[in-house]
Amino acid sequence: MENTKATQLLLDLFQAAVQAAHPANCLPSRLPEPGMRTIVIGAGKGSAMMAHELEKRWPGALEGIVVTRYGHAVPCRNIEIIEAGHPLPDENSVRAADRILKLVRGLGREDLVIALISGGGSALLCLPPEGISLAEKMAVNSDLLKSGATISEMNCVRKHISAIKGGRLAAAIAPARLVTWLISDVPGDDPAMIASGPTVADDTSVETALRIIGQYRIPLSDGLRTYLAGGQAVTPKKNNHVFDNTLTRIIASPMQSLQAAERLARQQGFTVLCLGDALEGEAREVGRVHAGVARSIARFGIPVTSPAILLSGGEVTVTLTGEDAGRGGPNQEFLLGLALELDSHIGIHALACDTDGMDGSEPVAGAIIHPDTLKRAAIHQLSIRDALKTHNSYKFFKELADTVETGPTYTNINDFRAILLK
Repeated sequence: MENTKATQLLLDLFQAAVQAAHPANCLPSRLPEPGMRTIVIGAGKGSAMMAHELEKRWPGALEGIVVTRYGHAVPCRNIEIIEAGHPLPDENSVRAADRILKLVRGLGREDLVIALISGGGSALLCLPPEGISLAEKMAVNSDLLKSGATISEMNCVRKHISAIKGGRLAAAIAPARLVTWLISDVPGDDPAMIASGPTVADDTSVETALRIIGQYRIPLSDGLRTYLAGGQAVTPKKNNHVFDNTLTRIIASPMQSLQAAERLARQQGFTVLCLGDALEGEAREVGRVHAGVARSIARFGIPVTSPAILLSGGEVTVTLTGEDAGRGGPNQEFLLGLALELDSHIGIHALACDTDGMDGSEPVAGAIIHPDTLKRAAIHQLSIRDALKTHNSYKFFKELADTVETGPTYTNINDFRAILLK
């Protein structure tokens, strides 16, 4: 299959996955009964669009505050949209969290709070505990992002150094009725891990958070070390009465999006092998593993026969050390590892993108590789090994005109990968 046709098919599969998780298509048709007072709160890359879609359908009065990433705002009539920093929090993240907490405090049992939560909420909804500065929290977040820690490990730590995550927002809302709608971006779809679970009971512990901090050698300020050693860092658990009047529902997930892409691929006459929605690990190494599966399909017809589409989701990571923090993202680095291992194998094309439209540090969703990627790179005097060594995947794919640029997609169900074998 020529590159142009392969590119279009891969992009179509990606769009099918994204649209399956778009708030316009996944927001529940059955809305909760209004409260005496109805308040909408939210955090995440898809939360503004969720608020926009809810407001269009809501039959009565409502008010609220939602925080989303810069550039991801969607206008609402009665719900205020605040933009803040991601992947690192900023002063707007703190301001939004503080205002949301103040808005929901003092509500009664006849009031209703609808929480709209999607991936990215951990950074966007940031409130340091009393006595801890934003700079201290940002340092921990930054080091975690570079460490290679999984999203679940990072969120465990984030919950325990926050005044709003890990169920603490639910505690502020009680005794009002609380309905939480979630767009999942975490492997396993654990509601308590999505955006660090601000409205969900937490089953992790301070001890686990400290173990993760030690495992990845994350430096802590004296203030944070003292805070974590005290009892105030403990998060609300399932048996806490603050969760008595709550309902939590995942309205979109990575697997639902993979299934949407699978349906389209089968309609196009392809056999589909889905490796699941929870793959994690170092991006380049996951790329090498995918290359091994693709080679087996191409050479032996095992575990499926060509023409085939290999799909997977989850969240791969990139471990940065020293001064090697280049420009790019984990999906693009996955493709570098994949392309190097495939070594220009005939008939294999691939796409890897972040479904929020932003892969790492640059404004691209991800990229695409073809059988001639290494040949074209040599013509442009680009070394794939150097790009991997310095984590400069963005420059590599940008110069080949193989980046995927979507702009904000207003959702986030994490990584989407599709490998085409013809």
